[in-house]
Amino acid sequence: MWYAQNPARRTHQLAGDAGVLLWTALWATAAVVAYRLACLLALPRALQQHNAPLPLVGGRVDTALRRIAGAVDAMDPVTVRTAVAVGAVALFVVPVGLVLGAWLPRRLRWIRQAGAARDLAASDDGRELLALRSLLRPLHEVAVTASEIPDATPGSLAWGWRHGDPETLDALAEAELERLGLDFDLVTPQAPPGGLARPVPAQAQAQATEAVAAAEAVGGSGAVGAVGATDSVIDPIG
Repeated sequence: MWYAQNPARRTHQLAGDAGVLLWTALWATAAVVAYRLACLLALPRALQQHNAPLPLVGGRVDTALRRIAGAVDAMDPVTVRTAVAVGAVALFVVPVGLVLGAWLPRRLRWIRQAGAARDLAASDDGRELLALRSLLRPLHEVAVTASEIPDATPGSLAWGWRHGDPETLDALAEAELERLGLDFDLVTPQAPPGGLARPVPAQAQAQATEAVAAAEAVGGSGAVGAVGATDSVIDPIG
């Protein structure tokens, strides 16, 4: 998951990513221009043969550039080209690296947290953990969450989580997902209309098998009673 499901949060993330890309492209262009200009200064003979003033610069700048080219003429060409290349790379790496150092960890942290929250919201135990994470927020954030739930207080939220109240757990989990820009209805699975079939424990299956065997041994009315017992073992609630 790269972007939030909340439109405002997603727009903010897209704008930030676009700004970083634009910043990177800007400094890449600046580095290339600086490298080519420095290479021109590192070739003083070619510059001296070009008697016409350099375009897009004034007379003083043109004179200063020619003086620099004359000073570079006495240096080793390999050293000059190496220095020019290192300077161009530094011109790109330093500003881009500063921005990436502040932006990239935050984006990666959100991607990791959003993916983990989405996986947790897919199960009941995971939603309970999200609800606990919401309760462990600073007190003023818990108070804001309680104010958005009808007839709820921070204390009632803690009581509902401790006693496993489904509505309280879902409300807390939804608040935690909203902080990450996720939609509770989109990341949580919807139960089918008929409900999920409950698995039969292994112990209940063994008891049912013993009851059927006893019914076969007794025969007749005992079998009817054993069938009822079997039904009660397999589905004690129904």
